[in-house]
Amino acid sequence: MLPDDWHLTQDVDDFLAQAGDFLCSRPALHNTPLTDIEKLRIRGAAEDDAEAAVFGRLESGGEIRAIFYLTPRGRLGLTPLSVEQTDTLAAHLAALGHSPSNVIADHDTAGAFAESWQRHTSAAPVPFWRTHLYRLGTLTPPQPPPEGQGRITGAKDREQVVCWCREFCVDVGEQSSIDLIDAGCWDDSRFGDRHFTFWETPDGTPVSMAAATSIVGGMVRVDPVYTPVHLRGHGYAGAVTVEVSRATLAAGATDVVLFTDPDNLTSNALYQRIGYVHVADFAGYRFS
Repeated sequence: MLPDDWHLTQDVDDFLAQAGDFLCSRPALHNTPLTDIEKLRIRGAAEDDAEAAVFGRLESGGEIRAIFYLTPRGRLGLTPLSVEQTDTLAAHLAALGHSPSNVIADHDTAGAFAESWQRHTSAAPVPFWRTHLYRLGTLTPPQPPPEGQGRITGAKDREQVVCWCREFCVDVGEQSSIDLIDAGCWDDSRFGDRHFTFWETPDGTPVSMAAATSIVGGMVRVDPVYTPVHLRGHGYAGAVTVEVSRATLAAGATDVVLFTDPDNLTSNALYQRIGYVHVADFAGYRFS
């Protein structure tokens, strides 16, 4: 028996009963597992298909040290692990016949797992995602703000929201999300559970949008933020991000986070100006 022991289950409610407090102990760092597992829980309650997902917790000394989850679509999510722990997990998953199509985790954990998975299965990892994680400190609205105001979207805005989400995916190279949107699988896309807000000019024209997840474990993730190319440079993205961030705080969120493209210096500078602070770096790898 290894001193560190992985416990696996396909029962999401049992998993959350055991690991929920651990996930909520670091809501900013654990933001993606919190939202992904909550979506699996809700979908399982509605459609009775969560049994296809696999959940694991790593226990040592009577305490949970880490978790993983493997979605029905093959997405493997991990909380931070040491190199030795990732190798043990990779060997364990391979022996059980699980085949993740990709892994997403903090930069070091994702890289270590990718190397271990290739060593145990010969599946070559291909990097597809790298990002900065920011957490909101003191919200600082831009001065002067652009003309206009924020507005929560409704049913009549669905076509515009879907169109802009597709344009956002094209911008950031998320082909899998585009495929789901084009196939009409909005609820299965990562945007299906979001709450969207427009920034509108005084005449009521939408010029930018931002969205947020529901509060899970006190955490909300702002995602996506999008302004059409021809409307950029007017402060709309900052204004709508502040609007959404302020609303999540008013709703009781304790941790408001967002991911950014490390290569987009403009957006990184914008989020820092309005009060977001760099927390960690994350990465994703696909397996051929």
